[in-house]
Amino acid sequence: MNDVERAITRAHQDEWARVVAGLTRRFGNLDIAEEATAEAFAIAVERWSRDGVPPNPGAWIHLTASRKAVDRMRRENKRDDKHKHAQLVYENVPAEPVGAIADDRLRLIFVCCHPALAMDARVALTLRMVGGLTVAEIARAFLVTESTMGQRITRAKAKIKAARIPYRVPSDADLPDRVSGVLAVLFLVFNEGYLATGPHADPVRADLTAEAIRLTRLLRDLMPDNGEVAGLLALMLLTEARRASRISVDGELVPLAEQDRGAWDAVLIAEGHRIVRERLAAAAAGVAPGRYQILAAIGAVHTSARDMRDTDWSQVLALYDQLVTLDPSPIVELNRSVAVAELDGPEAALATVDRLEKSLSDYHAFHATRADVLRRLGRTQDARAAYDRAIDLAGNTAEIASLRRLRDRLR
Repeated sequence: MNDVERAITRAHQDEWARVVAGLTRRFGNLDIAEEATAEAFAIAVERWSRDGVPPNPGAWIHLTASRKAVDRMRRENKRDDKHKHAQLVYENVPAEPVGAIADDRLRLIFVCCHPALAMDARVALTLRMVGGLTVAEIARAFLVTESTMGQRITRAKAKIKAARIPYRVPSDADLPDRVSGVLAVLFLVFNEGYLATGPHADPVRADLTAEAIRLTRLLRDLMPDNGEVAGLLALMLLTEARRASRISVDGELVPLAEQDRGAWDAVLIAEGHRIVRERLAAAAAGVAPGRYQILAAIGAVHTSARDMRDTDWSQVLALYDQLVTLDPSPIVELNRSVAVAELDGPEAALATVDRLEKSLSDYHAFHATRADVLRRLGRTQDARAAYDRAIDLAGNTAEIASLRRLRDRLR
């Protein structure tokens, strides 16, 4: 990757969502905002290669995208009231009241997570508009084809335009209908940063994890009594605390058992544990925990152990059993099988994993988990084949390097 490509990649990671959100607020049109931003990046590829990277790449992208949006608005509004249009363009008047939260991206999340949209469309659209993820990356997160995901996003944008959904944080009464989609989006944005799926992306994208945490903190300020918002924040903090130890000097993903726990961020862990304790106290008082609170509690068990051998696997399994009742998804069952392997042995875990094959046959983590269980059972040939399949399906470069090492270590 040359200097221009690196600069454009950094600008995309830093500015995509900010530009899209700002243009949406200014012009009130999601399509124009996205297309103008995409056009600005396309122009950057051509001009920066010829003229060099500007001193302030982000400002350059902002200005170019704004000009392209103005041009597009002029073309599309030739037959409209020209005075009203000029006021929108030149006086920068928001199309709708923006609400109490002065954060463009959080408002844009609420626009994309309107209950008029199907849940999968809400999440996919917001990952595209706010997270800046490509359609291919989002498709991998949903385990669907790129064309299918592209159609979902196109339909969602069309519905927002047709329904004239306003660009603002909803009222307090409307928040409960929106928050589940918002949390799902923030969780997936964080996950993409934690383990990027793109073959040409950095293995860990700290910009995405930091932005997901920032937005979740804002959401908690907006909804301080919502247990799932608190649970998601705790989960993110406990996961982010391990980031420095997750990639080796050779560029390989380091599994939890091999991580240097002394390199974990003690401040983030302390904050995450405090939130988990608060939610446990609420559960003891009769408030049933939700999905993110249980996942945060699992993270707290892992980050409480000074060594992998000290992990309270019975507690982990009990929490997964609780989670399965709320979210009986194949991926939750797959993650639960890791605890089963530790407590009941690899044979019991393999029985659980094999039941998931039909649902997760195209999911790399399924084959990686199965390979590890087969390795522990001494079934080397089968383990090697499972590792090969996991490598074929994985997109993260660090994870691929780790899987190859594990495969090649088989005897």
